[in-house]
Amino acid sequence: MNLLDNINDPADLRKLPRTQLTPLAHELRNYLLDSVSKTGGHLSSNLGTVELTVALHYVFNTPHDRIVWDVGHQTYTHKILTGRRNKMHTLRQLDGISGFPRRVESDYDTFGTAHSSTSISAALGMAQAAKIKGEHRHAIAVIGDGSMTAGMAFEALNNAGVQDDVNLLVILNDNDMSISPPVGALNRYLARLMSGQFYAAAKNVGKQVLPGPVLELAKRFEEHAKGMVVPATMFEEFGFNYIGPIDGHDLDSLIPTLENIKKLKGPQFLHVVTKKGQGYKLAEAEPVLYHGTPKFNPAEGIKPAPAGKITYTEVFGNWLCDMAKADKRLVGITPAMREGSGMVRFEQEYPDRYFDVGIAEQHSVTFGAGLACEGLKPVVAIYSTFLQRGYDQMIHDVALQNLDVTFALDRAGLVGADGATHAGNYDLAFMRCIPNMVVMAASDENECRQMLTTGYQYPGPAAIRYPRGAGIGAAIDPALSAIEIGKGEIKRKGEKIAILAFGSMVAPSVAAGAQLDATVANMRFVKPLDVALVKQLAAEHDYLVTVEEGCIMGGAGSAVAEALAEEGIVKPVLMLGLPDKFIDHGDPAKLLASVGLDAAGIAASIRARFGADAAGEPRLVVVNKG
Repeated sequence: MNLLDNINDPADLRKLPRTQLTPLAHELRNYLLDSVSKTGGHLSSNLGTVELTVALHYVFNTPHDRIVWDVGHQTYTHKILTGRRNKMHTLRQLDGISGFPRRVESDYDTFGTAHSSTSISAALGMAQAAKIKGEHRHAIAVIGDGSMTAGMAFEALNNAGVQDDVNLLVILNDNDMSISPPVGALNRYLARLMSGQFYAAAKNVGKQVLPGPVLELAKRFEEHAKGMVVPATMFEEFGFNYIGPIDGHDLDSLIPTLENIKKLKGPQFLHVVTKKGQGYKLAEAEPVLYHGTPKFNPAEGIKPAPAGKITYTEVFGNWLCDMAKADKRLVGITPAMREGSGMVRFEQEYPDRYFDVGIAEQHSVTFGAGLACEGLKPVVAIYSTFLQRGYDQMIHDVALQNLDVTFALDRAGLVGADGATHAGNYDLAFMRCIPNMVVMAASDENECRQMLTTGYQYPGPAAIRYPRGAGIGAAIDPALSAIEIGKGEIKRKGEKIAILAFGSMVAPSVAAGAQLDATVANMRFVKPLDVALVKQLAAEHDYLVTVEEGCIMGGAGSAVAEALAEEGIVKPVLMLGLPDKFIDHGDPAKLLASVGLDAAGIAASIRARFGADAAGEPRLVVVNKG
């Protein structure tokens, strides 16, 4: 009988003898591989945290004790052990369970995560709340080495280190890998810490000393540390009691260590070493490839996808290399998303002009601003959802000084399986209100390339947003040609109704326009808006409809309404876009249909609003001559 079949919550786990935990970990790893291969999802990160997850739920009294998982893409074992094993087949699917922790999904999901470097702040808040309320509970933050490149993690460490009477444990899950290969001085520090004799002597600290009294642990670890030449442990300088590094796949080391730490007071810092993809050789060899997987056969591994339509990410990557060849001033910047943003080729061809700054979105923006001050041409490649984290820098450091920084915004609009945490729903609204900004939305692959050139040539801050995945199959002109700033175009001529479409909504709007015999305009620019075209469409049509794959509130439709008001034009306007709610994970096409942003939904909304005038069919007109 499988051990896993009898684990419905961590209380069941804690009933097992220690000798059965390693066999359970093997079962969990096999279950994970089988499950994720059928649904797709994050694999390498989850294979790397099986033993750590087992140990945490075994030692601590969850959910009374709080565990906060940084990013949260390593929590599949956690979900399996906390009553969701039978729902894993719905992972990241419409109406299924999330790929990240969600408070509404389980009491064991103590904090919703998906963006990095928030765990220490949240866990510290929980620990301080327990103190204020007089409750004895532990708060544990599990944070990866990649997430430690973000300033927010150090802000939290700085705050926590002076609060010596809170039960806070920070676990550094050091797997030498975030999504892209790790970068920066912190990674070099950890590499030195882990290298040579120090790691050989320290990795078994838990086995060697923890079965004895806690005081003996402290004394003997101190003796170990003093006998070695290593960098000063900066975590102790922050006020934490540093323990480690220990082997994160060795339950005989993990569990005694955690049991002893549980008895200690004040901020504790445990450094564990894990391997991303542990137990599945293909994922161990290529952890980036197996970070986020489609469905695949575990026996064969991930096979190259058949050639299809080029993705917008590829369009950007190719443009970046072409423009770098044409202009030696170009510098490419990514906050730890080399693969996701399509910059692998650029790094290979222009390594001196490629900068991965780590998970540090704020820094990436201001770093670009500094480069622009000296006459270079920085291109910041960043997901729409992650640019939210650099909003102050975009306003204060770039736009206020009118600096020449180009923002390539990938994953604009709904993103599918990753859900609300990764959707780029708000960029149009939060960028169009910033002075000096030029904001563009690409309707197809070729226009995306042209807009990138346009933004690059514009001598100030410019943003080009484009969706995740493949385009519509448009032919791409290899020339580095630009389009006129602030000018849209008519895609279809019709009667009575004019649809003003932005970016990814142009194609479904054209299809809806054909059903309704409506005029369709590709507006191209959210800022500066083509006011002349808006006035023309208002003069020639009875009704206006705006369509955008972004939030309606404050978005592109609002820009059109503001322009009409400014011109004193009174005209019925229907604004279609993403509703005022967070939209869960699921198939992208189904999600768009669910909010009425496919062709059928756009046409239906127009008919519902404008009735017979939107029928799209010839109407019998009876003239009363009497």
